[in-house]
Amino acid sequence: MKKFLNLLLIVTCLFILGACGKGDNRRIIRISHNQAQDHPTNIGLLAFEEFIESKLGDKYDVQVFPNELLGSQVNTVELTQTGAIDFAVASNAILESFDNIYQIFNLPYLFDSPEHYHAVMDNAELIEPIFTSTEKSGFEAVTWLDAGTRNFYTVKKPINTPDDLKGLKIRVQQSASNIRMMELFGGAATPMGFGEVYTALQQSVIDGAENNELAITSNKHGEVAKYYSYNMHQMVPDILIGNLKFLNGLSPEEREIFNEGFRLISKVQREAWTESVEKAKAQAQNDMNVQFIYPDVALFKERVLPLHGEVLEATPKLKPIYDKIQEIGKQIKEGGNN
Repeated sequence: MKKFLNLLLIVTCLFILGACGKGDNRRIIRISHNQAQDHPTNIGLLAFEEFIESKLGDKYDVQVFPNELLGSQVNTVELTQTGAIDFAVASNAILESFDNIYQIFNLPYLFDSPEHYHAVMDNAELIEPIFTSTEKSGFEAVTWLDAGTRNFYTVKKPINTPDDLKGLKIRVQQSASNIRMMELFGGAATPMGFGEVYTALQQSVIDGAENNELAITSNKHGEVAKYYSYNMHQMVPDILIGNLKFLNGLSPEEREIFNEGFRLISKVQREAWTESVEKAKAQAQNDMNVQFIYPDVALFKERVLPLHGEVLEATPKLKPIYDKIQEIGKQIKEGGNN
């Protein structure tokens, strides 16, 4: 009931927002995400807003809502399904609950390097079947966003080896594969929404979390968690999803313009990412007294590699995707192109 009332409140607010601009005949396009205004994701979406309005501004008014203004990611994915909003940035973990094909990206140490990760995500032949897998749920993915490397950060003690995780309650994204990953590391998985993490750290509901560097600064987790360990267990994209009815209602000419805009989001967001990470590290060290630790990654990798076999055996349709990802990684190591 609480979940229903929250959704009802959000939808009501959206209708009020729409009514305020009823003198404008343009179609409002609402995009929601859970990051701050200075985050690369918001920067990429603002570039999309500017691009679409430069091409189709007489017809569309693009509005970007950061900071969970329209609700949590779970809520906004549901709102995108129904068409109450048009686009939302969703975590891979949430999309896994709609089609388990998304499990592939949650596998720890799936990618050998950022170059490997980017090459896979830019491979249209490989990615398109994944992006369109949720059509039956009323939405599809339209582009991916770089979310860097996920690492552990903790409040009371640094993580130098997997044994340091024993007995610690670590927030993970809400998916079965992430919970299993944490079990293999030896910690106690505590699934919760991203917006709840700061308070949970502050009130010792959890002992730590795992995410990229920007969570430390943009979301102020570094005010509480003072140890950040580069064990580099995942490179998981965030995904921009769009309401299928809206996308299918675009003319072919409009859809091509939107597709160009989606590519622009990814380009601008990724260009902003590297610079933002460097700024976040400097801010975390100088202003928040966060210590960055560089443990032996091999120790962590050894603990969780069995998860690859478990997931592939349970979900055989992932095997061809997994094999192609490994092939791309091998080509990169050998200096080839995919």
